Amino acid sequence: MELLDRLNPTIAELTQLIEQEVEKYPVAQRLMTHPGVGALTAPAFVLIIGEAERFACGKQIAAYLGLVPEEDSSGESRRLGHISKQGSGLMRFFLLETAQVTVRSDPEWRDRFLHLAMRRGLKTAKVAMARRLAVRLYWMWRQGWDYQQFVSFGPQAGKLGTAVAVQ
Repeated sequence: MELLDRLNPTIAELTQLIEQEVEKYPVAQRLMTHPGVGALTAPAFVLIIGEAERFACGKQIAAYLGLVPEEDSSGESRRLGHISKQGSGLMRFFLLETAQVTVRSDPEWRDRFLHLAMRRGLKTAKVAMARRLAVRLYWMWRQGWDYQQFVSFGPQAGKLGTAVAVQ
């Protein structure tokens, strides 16, 4: 208990410093509007990715962060293995933790997670949700949207044949 009493002021001070650093990055503040994304994940995502324009799509972000499976193919056989773990391990950790918080707070994410967990297993479902979160944060950044705008437009925004298509 004494150790906890000594650490709590230090933790509070460091938390305040992190929140002050987030104020320097408007993109990070926008990303923090997503449920579960906090003062550690948002600026880490911004700093590790650098410029969002250097990636053409969400698949490239997932590959850059090492959230895609390795492939071992020969002839007609195709085998997908574990995730590649390229890129920042710290960012993968933040995304996994943030995805778990989002799963607990958002019913849509919870349903998708439970469906994946029953089909593929718990570990695979966690990584899949982290990948989904990374791609979603990337698109929020690229489009300049906060979470409410992203939800109102949805992933189909800009595609022909939808109610929100651009003519």
